[in-house]
Amino acid sequence: MKLGTMSFAAAACTVAMAGSALAECEITLRSSDTHADGYPTVAAVNHMGDLVKERSGGRICIEVFHSAQLGEEKDTIEQTQFGVIDLNRVSMGPFNNIIPETQVPSLPYIFRSTDHMHKVLDGDVGADILAAFSNHDLVGLTYYDAGSRSFYNSQKPITSMDDLAGMKFRVMQSDLFVDMVAALGANATPMPYGEVYSSIQTGVIDGAENNWPSYESSGHFEVAGYYTLDQHLMVPEVLVMSKMSFDKLSAEDQAIILQAAKDSTPVNRELWAAREAASEEKVRAAGNEIITDIDKAPFVAAMQPVYDKYVTDPALQSLVARIQAVE
Repeated sequence: MKLGTMSFAAAACTVAMAGSALAECEITLRSSDTHADGYPTVAAVNHMGDLVKERSGGRICIEVFHSAQLGEEKDTIEQTQFGVIDLNRVSMGPFNNIIPETQVPSLPYIFRSTDHMHKVLDGDVGADILAAFSNHDLVGLTYYDAGSRSFYNSQKPITSMDDLAGMKFRVMQSDLFVDMVAALGANATPMPYGEVYSSIQTGVIDGAENNWPSYESSGHFEVAGYYTLDQHLMVPEVLVMSKMSFDKLSAEDQAIILQAAKDSTPVNRELWAAREAASEEKVRAAGNEIITDIDKAPFVAAMQPVYDKYVTDPALQSLVARIQAVE
């Protein structure tokens, strides 16, 4: 594995400067997050830090570098594997090409609801996916919520797959996303996020897809008045630790880290739910039409060719079956 010398050195310099602020701690763990200060994942790791400091008698501290101060997710993953960064909160997506098991929670309609996702991640399946990180110089600690992505558009309410036929939706630059939209009968248009508002406004595309906070904070709800809660993607966030950093700790301190991470998950979920509710309230107050009465079964059935294409390994197929079996 190669790591750019400049990004490595820059990160090392940044964490060294910041580490001096916590000199009173015997051990200071540096944690990276691309989200802004106050975001639910940042707040959750800060809460974890409070628990770790309390339970270690003040010996271990966690300093969170938010707002991509240590780099974007791809760079910080490599730095965490090398031990330059100790802890890292990353979306499951960037791990898809590194850890095959992470591809499964990233599949469309793999989770039937938020409750179903929580039951899966809190159970044996979630534990097995976290365990897979150990083969890649990382320790999987816990999962955080990132909401569910649904379709919104400027043209009409979408209540069935027939309504999607021929419509143009912006997606991220992802073969999986393109194939998902195509399987539903619509046309996928990959484009930068910053171009979506004007593209909907001018009719270049009919709509896009995202979660409640993004739909609201981006202003997309102003130009796309129909939001169909099909919840096609619920890709969780994951908190990982450098195996190099983890192995330097005593068994007692490792246990403190693991438990504090688990205990931070309910905090994240509560904060995320509150953020979603605030965005939903603002959107509904604007008079947008929110479509919740849809039969998702045909949407799910349409994903079979997508699953056949992307889930070819028997172990991953078993993982899919186990998730689907969780009640």
